[in-house]
Amino acid sequence: MSIFDELKSSLEEAAEIKQGIRRPARVARYEVANVKEIRAQLNVSQQELAAALGTSVDAIKSWESNRRNPTGLAAKVLATIKDNPAFFHELAAH
Repeated sequence: MSIFDELKSSLEEAAEIKQGIRRPARVARYEVANVKEIRAQLNVSQQELAAALGTSVDAIKSWESNRRNPTGLAAKVLATIKDNPAFFHELAAH
């Protein structure tokens, strides 16, 4: 099967799923971290959180205003911090 045929087949499948004709083979659900809530729970500034995560203050601001969502490792670290706030202090110490 050519790449064109694979793409065409995928698009047809997506259209059928959207129309309710077919069910998706798998559904991925994930919770986006509420960065502002996590930061408030930790009682730290945006600068402190950015330094601990190794990211910019602008990224923290974007996440808190829901203009962007943390992805990849940042999302995993934030989920860990949410479940275990003490992890933030270990992370910030390095």
